[in-house]
Amino acid sequence: MATKQKSEWLEWLKAIMIAVIIALLIQNFVFATSIVEGDSMEPTLENGERLIFNKIIYIVDEPKRGDIIIIQQVDKNYVKRVIALPGETVEIKNSELYIDGERYIETFLSEEISSKTGEFGPVHVPQDSYFVMGDNRAISKDSRNGLGYIQRDEIIGRSELIIYPISEWERTK
Repeated sequence: MATKQKSEWLEWLKAIMIAVIIALLIQNFVFATSIVEGDSMEPTLENGERLIFNKIIYIVDEPKRGDIIIIQQVDKNYVKRVIALPGETVEIKNSELYIDGERYIETFLSEEISSKTGEFGPVHVPQDSYFVMGDNRAISKDSRNGLGYIQRDEIIGRSELIIYPISEWERTK
């Protein structure tokens, strides 16, 4: 009987170890978490919210306009929205965004925030670079003022889900 209990404990221990190893592999190579710091992504994301981001998506695909991405730079990670893609021209005039001369409607921004965007550009986004901004344009450190163009290899993932606080559980867009 003691041998049977010992065998059962070993099986449980193996199962737990396998589960831990799988969880670590998923966290390191597929999904990870990040915390939103500051108000630059309001109203979409708020300070202190925790996100799950997809680390593998940009191995098989390229960032798209509107994606909320995690950017890894030397000093810290940033959460921003992709506004313009490589080779595009960006301009903001009368608080309206223009990409390659055509007005781009930003449905994710409130009228109040959109009206505080100000003037910018035009600038041409270099190849293998992206132009990003926070949704709270008046206070965001982004491609306009501090972050510059984001290199492709600085993008470590796409935000997928708000996991904390639980009342905010939803996909990010």
